Amino acid sequence: MNTTTTQGVTVSVTTNYLPDYSSPGQEHYVFAYKIDIRNNSEYTVKLLRRHWFIYDANGVVREVEGEGIVGQQPTLEPGESHQYVSGCNLKSGLGKMRGTYQMERLMDGSEFTVEIPEFTLVVPYRLN
Repeated sequence: MNTTTTQGVTVSVTTNYLPDYSSPGQEHYVFAYKIDIRNNSEYTVKLLRRHWFIYDANGVVREVEGEGIVGQQPTLEPGESHQYVSGCNLKSGLGKMRGTYQMERLMDGSEFTVEIPEFTLVVPYRLN
């Protein structure tokens, strides 16, 4: 699990390779990642946007940006957390992702950026 904390908001990531959805012979590797966002600050915060960088070992870099996460813009009271699962496909069996969330403190409307820790996407047999 990869974890980082920015201004009291902790983001943790775990990943899984999905062989049933992958076709290595056609250079199609599918991964799932589970994100846990925990508000350890003293303020209520709302997730507004996400911004991802997806790096494939074949040299391709993709950038994904948009509102919310999987169709939601969760609001987290102090001490609350939100989990979601999403996915990514690569042309190689090796890559990584990193990104940020744009958050808002509801108390005063101020916005701040929360780092998503970099994590690797690796087909298990590539580790041997």
